[in-house]
Formats: sequence, structure tokens, C-alpha cells
Amino acid sequence: MTDSARVRAWLSLGSNQSPRRYLPSAIADLRQHFGKLTISTVYESEAVGFAGENFLNLVVGIHTSLSPEAVNHRLKEIEQRHGRVRSEERFAARTLDIDLLTYGDQIIERDGIRLPRDEILRYAFVLLPLSEVAADEVHPEEGKSYQQLWRGFDHSGQALWPVVLDLEREDRTPME
Repeated sequence: MTDSARVRAWLSLGSNQSPRRYLPSAIADLRQHFGKLTISTVYESEAVGFAGENFLNLVVGIHTSLSPEAVNHRLKEIEQRHGRVRSEERFAARTLDIDLLTYGDQIIERDGIRLPRDEILRYAFVLLPLSEVAADEVHPEEGKSYQQLWRGFDHSGQALWPVVLDLEREDRTPME
């Protein structure tokens, strides 16, 4: 597939078990698989849906020629290599959680994948970093930019604060 056929996808990463170890390692794995990354600010937030350690969260942009299913499979492999244990509990502590948020401007519901993910509109720890790195991109279902969505988002019950985490920030510039 040529560069022009590559799709921009956005990923959400989170960890509340040794996040300063697992997130930089996951970024290194993502670089190895997908090349140049766009990386948001890292935010700390309280656990949602259960009592647990705070999470560190960020959004990462990739360009890929893989299908959404293949990207999702690759992300699950990276999670597993980083000690992710899948339980039946949706909200639980984890070493690494990587979710495919968007795949271009496509709306997809198949093979257990729903894109864009609902979490974009539900959680400040997803929407804020996404609005930073993809401010002018438009949510395919809402028809508004991520920056507009963030400005209208009620995040009063979802405290976030930026944290410093060395993720080799040279890749911070947005992808073209």
C-alpha cells in the first residue's frame, strides 16, 4: 500500500500498574510496528468504575496500511507482552490498555470493533488528549472537531492533570 493509501488512526493508552514502566515501553513497541507517532500530553486521572490506583493516559496517532482488525490484533499483542491480563471485569487495574479510537473517518461496527469508540465522548482522559493532537479532525458521527467536542464537554466530575513522563518527545509534531 502506498503512503497515500495509509490511514491515520488514533489510539488511547492507559495504565495504573507501574505506568512509568509500561507506557514508555508500549510507545517503543508502537514505534517499532507503526513508525513515526504523534503523542499527546500524558494525563493522570482517578480510576473510573472501581477503586484503584490512578491511571496515566495519553493518545497516540499512527499512520497504517493495516486493516482495523489487524491494528486491533497488533495492539492486543502489545498489551499481552506488557503483562495485560484480561478479566471479565470491564473496569479493573491494568498494566496496559490500548484501544483503537478511530480509523480515518470511517464508522465501523464489525468483528467486535466499534469505531469511533464511544469512550471519546464519555471520558475526559480520552477526549482531552485527542483534542490536543487532532484538534481540527472531525468526529465521523458527531460532525464536530475534537476541539469543539472538548470545549462543550462537561468534565466537572472527571479531574485530570498533566504529568511529565519521558516518552522520547521528539515525535510530538503532528503527522502530515
